Order: sequence, then structure tokens, then C-alpha cells
Amino acid sequence: MSGSRLRRHIAVEAGKLMYQRVETEYFTAKRKAAARLGVNLRRQPQNLPSNREIRDEIQALARLHEGPERAANLADMRLAGLRMMRLLLDFQPRLIGSVVTGHTRAGSDIDVHVFSDNVSAVTDVLDLHNYQYDVERKRVIKHNTERVFTHVHIYDRYTYELTVYTRDQINYTFRSSITGKTIERASAGELEKLIRAEHPEIDTDADGEEAGTLDRYLLWSLLLPPLEAVKQSPRWHPEGDALYHSLQAFEIARHEAPYDQELIAAALLHDVGKAIDPQDHVCAALEALEGTLSPREQFLIAHHMDALAYHERTLGTKLRQRLETSEWFDDLMTLRDIADRARDVGVEVCTVEEAIEFLRDLEDEFAEP
Repeated sequence: MSGSRLRRHIAVEAGKLMYQRVETEYFTAKRKAAARLGVNLRRQPQNLPSNREIRDEIQALARLHEGPERAANLADMRLAGLRMMRLLLDFQPRLIGSVVTGHTRAGSDIDVHVFSDNVSAVTDVLDLHNYQYDVERKRVIKHNTERVFTHVHIYDRYTYELTVYTRDQINYTFRSSITGKTIERASAGELEKLIRAEHPEIDTDADGEEAGTLDRYLLWSLLLPPLEAVKQSPRWHPEGDALYHSLQAFEIARHEAPYDQELIAAALLHDVGKAIDPQDHVCAALEALEGTLSPREQFLIAHHMDALAYHERTLGTKLRQRLETSEWFDDLMTLRDIADRARDVGVEVCTVEEAIEFLRDLEDEFAEP
């Protein structure tokens, strides 16, 4: 048998093993396929097919066995992926792999990259929505360098594999082990556009209303605890970590303006971005809190550092005039004063859970019957 034909036979056999879910790793499938055909890959390495060749065989099998159902299955998997991404929106999810490219097959995982410095923050969301999952930490050695990947496997109507990266890796270029090229991936917004373009029969807006989004109080409760690890300059913050400062601000605000829910929320949340991007914590906070703030809360958090510059007379003329003409200017100055006073050592504060519960109760109290 010629070398090219033998290589093709190995690719076909490996493709069968992976399509049937007997094997999930390309290299293992190649080795097992070669053994079945009596090929010693150490002596004949030129007969080792590439990952791309095996993927082509998998797709051929999918077209043969799944027929027209394959297109419907792809649409359903993309919609399921969108629902999960909406649930995990705080972790800037990116859908990757065959569900994006359209090369999916029966039994495929829905692969999503999420970005969090704390895996438990991700699993807390899954716990809240009663998902079954397990966490796997996988060691990979490549080019004599060991890396540890954290995967969260979610078991639902489809199986999801979340790969958890740190937040600072959101703009990292990920490359495919199959092609060596940049991995195609899609944010939640990009996936919505893809579904509308390729599956116009699906109403993603209606599905979003049905699936719902992450409860804002839950999101806030996930963003606050990491502030405890943010140690601040004792010159400006003798009180210590950013969480203690935020809880002090919350206590002052609820004591002095007990019915102003928006001011109290802004006092609690104004520094959440420090655990995400200390270099630009205001923009980081606004991005993380997007979709959960009222216009007034957003204004207060967006400009609390500008208010400091206003007091120090270092703010530009145009921005100073813009702030002074805002209907929320006095509220902004109040928040700035609260933040400046929330710097005492040894003051008793409540827990994050108690603060969130207070805000929930306050909203319920003033909700329309």
C-alpha cells in the first residue's frame, strides 16, 4: 500500500473513532487507528495524518449519517450556546470551535472560553441555576513547557466545556491545534448576529426574554468579594483593602440616605473595577456592570474620580461645566464625600451578602404593587 493511501486509511479510522466518541483526543485516535492497521508510527512517521485530515473525515461521516438534521442541530446548538453565554455574561464568554465554524457533529461539546480570576465565581452562577458540572484541571506539556488548564464540564441537554482563563487574557490570541491558525470565536453579540444571518427562523430576542439574564444583585455579589484581595496604598487608603473601603461607603450611604437606593448602590459598587483592571478601574467597573445600572447609578460611578479632580481643581473646563450642569451633580459630590470618608480603621461593616440583601429589600419596598 502506498504511503498516501496508508495515511488516508489511518485518517479514516481515526475519524471513525472520534465521530463515535470512542476517542476525544486527536493524537490518541491516530495512535489507536495506526495500531489497528498494523502501522508502527515510530518507524513510519510520514504516515501520520494531520489533525485537519482527521477533522475532514469526521465531517464526511457527519454528512453521511446525519443528513438534513445536521443543519437543524447546528442551529439548536448555537442557540443553546447563546443561552449559556448570556448566563455567564460577566465573564466575557467567547464561543469557539465547531459550533462557531459550522463543523459540528452529533455529540459535540459546546466549547466556551470564559475569563475570571476565580473559578468559583463561575461555578457559583452554575450552582444558582442548578446545573450539574465538574471541574477538571488538565496538565499539558508542550515544547518542554507545562501549562495547567481549568475546564468546567456542564451536563445538560448538550454538554458544555468551559475553559477558564484569567481576565487579563481576554485579548490573547488563541491558536488551533488543528490548523495552527487563530481560533474563530464569537462574543454573545457576534453569535446573535451569526444566528440571525444563518438561521433567520430563530428569534434571538424572544429567546433572550425567555432564558433571562443574570440577576443584577447576583452579578454584584460576584464582583464585590475579589476586592478583598486588592491592597491599596496606605497613604490614600489607611483602612486597607478595597472591599473594606466599599463596605464602609455603603454603611455611610445607607445611614445618611436610607431610602436612596441608587446612591447606596453606587457607594457600594464604585470601586468594583479595581479587582479587574487597577489601571482603569472606572472603565472596568462600567463594563462589568453593563446592563445592571440605572442611568443615575452609571453616571455616579463613571464620574466619581472626576469629582475628585473637581475638588482638586485639576478637571478640564469642558468636563467641569458638563458635570455642573448635570441634574445629578449634587449627588456626585455627595458620593465623592462618602468615598473620601470611608477610610477609617477598625470600623464595623456588614458582609457583602447583607449589603446585597439590604438593596434587594429596599427595591421590593418601593416596587409598584
